[in-house]
Amino acid sequence: FTAHLDFYDPADIEEIVVRSARLLDIEIKNDAVIELGKRSRGTPRIANRLLRRVRDYAEVHADSVVTGEITKKALEIYEVDEKGLDRLDLAILRALIEQFSGGPVGLNTLAMAVGEERETVESMAEPFLVRSGFMIRSPRGRTATALAWRHLGVNPPPQTPGTPGRR
Repeated sequence: FTAHLDFYDPADIEEIVVRSARLLDIEIKNDAVIELGKRSRGTPRIANRLLRRVRDYAEVHADSVVTGEITKKALEIYEVDEKGLDRLDLAILRALIEQFSGGPVGLNTLAMAVGEERETVESMAEPFLVRSGFMIRSPRGRTATALAWRHLGVNPPPQTPGTPGRR
């Protein structure tokens, strides 16, 4: 028997964050719940981990009240951006774009470029990057999409996958 679990949508993650906050006795505002829902990659485990990190930050900097602004500041320190990309995700996208002109590049080469194990890149970062439309996997290798280029503040070349008008 092989099971497949889909990622949760942000509304479901928000419910999980509210429940976890209640269990952990965390005072959390609705804007913080929404922010955590957006940045949790559709994964309850990640939502709960981020909630605990934000709670710790709020205990030191905000009288233990978790607000949207506190959440944004804490996640900036923990290097989780507004799309839920973390340090490794961004390193992969930067390597694809800056070192390999967007790709395609093989998994082993990409892993070496970011200083991570092949398995870490393949199992931790790649599924989210592909599902979110930042990267494409093909037999030729990994390629950054136009969305990835724009997320890093760079205009994609015309031949980049996901560029309007490209066939």
